[in-house]
Amino acid sequence: MKQLRNKSLKHFLRQSGPPTVELVFVLQDVEDPVNVGATFRIADACGIHEIVLAGISAHPPHPTIAGIGRGTHRRVPWHTTKYAADAIKKYKEDGYLACALEVASDAVPYHTVEYPEKVCLIVGNEYRGISRRTFEVCDMAIFLPMYGKVGSLNVHVALAVATYHILHK
Repeated sequence: MKQLRNKSLKHFLRQSGPPTVELVFVLQDVEDPVNVGATFRIADACGIHEIVLAGISAHPPHPTIAGIGRGTHRRVPWHTTKYAADAIKKYKEDGYLACALEVASDAVPYHTVEYPEKVCLIVGNEYRGISRRTFEVCDMAIFLPMYGKVGSLNVHVALAVATYHILHK
């Protein structure tokens, strides 16, 4: 066994082909540039269609986003909007299933859902989560079961777990 580098690494990592699910991320009021930068890196790694940075979400140009994301904000399509709900409505009109990654009374475990070919994953503020206005336009809520004493993962970590599951279901 040997470590792979350069062209052999790129070939190895792409052997499974492009994603068959079209994913969009909507970040509503995600303030920490570390979460946003890591989201760009996840988006690049997973072939995400687009990132929407809504409300008071941190956004490029920001040195922390560029550093944590390793410059992926220059490759991944993104835009800002005032209201996440407006962006979600447009994606739903285009056939996306809008899934709030949020702990809610009707939320279902992320791994039990049959995802369609177009999915919009929505995450909210690190402390308050998704706003009521945004939550009301979502089709459903999904959550990651937590087995320890902490009630949630960092925004970008939860997004990565759900994304990889959706892409490799």
